[in-house]
Amino acid sequence: MQQHILVTGGAGYIGAHACKALARAGFVPVAFDNLSTGWAEAVKFGPFVQGDLMDSAALDAAFSRYRPVAVVHFAALSLVGESMKDPGRYWRTNVNGSLNLVEAAVKAGCLNLVFSSTCATYGDQDGVLLDEETPQHPINAYGASKKAIEEIIKNFGAAYGLNHVIFRYFNVAGADPEAEVGEQHRPETHLIPLMLDAIAGRRPALTVFGQDYPTPDGTCVRDYVHVMDLVDAHVKGLEWLLVGRGNRVFNLGSGQGFSVRQVLDASRVVTNREVPIVMGARREGDAASLVSGSVRARDELGWAPKRSTLPVMIADALAWSQKPGFSR
Repeated sequence: MQQHILVTGGAGYIGAHACKALARAGFVPVAFDNLSTGWAEAVKFGPFVQGDLMDSAALDAAFSRYRPVAVVHFAALSLVGESMKDPGRYWRTNVNGSLNLVEAAVKAGCLNLVFSSTCATYGDQDGVLLDEETPQHPINAYGASKKAIEEIIKNFGAAYGLNHVIFRYFNVAGADPEAEVGEQHRPETHLIPLMLDAIAGRRPALTVFGQDYPTPDGTCVRDYVHVMDLVDAHVKGLEWLLVGRGNRVFNLGSGQGFSVRQVLDASRVVTNREVPIVMGARREGDAASLVSGSVRARDELGWAPKRSTLPVMIADALAWSQKPGFSR
């Protein structure tokens, strides 16, 4: 029999791509999503449960019906700026929702969990290549809430034998090269789709937030990883747990940082179009530079990012945004 995997946030950007990857790997992904930021049309690769992590009864029912062998947990609020303005919402939704999920999983005897954390747990550590042993000092409520969830998972691992893999990943970009699913946030906040929208005239211009950071050109530097590479790592992390290899934390990034201006330069090459921009003030909670310095995922999981170059990520995102009927 095929093994069911409960995928929280399975109707969202990364979750939908993960469901496709899991189905291709022979699993049955069960997307559990409240559709607050996801979209039902993205659920194409397995069953769908419309439910909220704050609803313990809905979680219990999903575990009872599908008997998953593992959970892959993506569901979360993830806007840094919003988290600074309304931290209570992030603590209630992300932390309390995750606690409900972990408790329901343990109660159902589902003791394998892959958790999507974030490099935002490291905070702003100027000039530091971040690995799994780097101290975590989040500077926004989003990163702090994810760090707290990591602690919950580790506590439940110690108390109840909850096996877990935690991925701290960097900036996710790109889309399914077959254009079955892609990036379609409401509202959109990520650099590459906003840039493509500005080029296409779906918005008047791209706002570049801050040009006085301590980086070579004054704009923020980020490590970009293709969404297909990211979900490939999640499948590998799941398989790691199912063969009993134990609890582990992995960073997921390309190991190379690019500034906002460098991304804009790459887009001109891919699209042959100029990006209309306006300069804005820094956003509260944004770190100057976040770049992975880890090789653990490569050495232990055998993970090798294959599509995580700027030209490929931009081209795949562009193809998705040009799909007939696309709207944002």
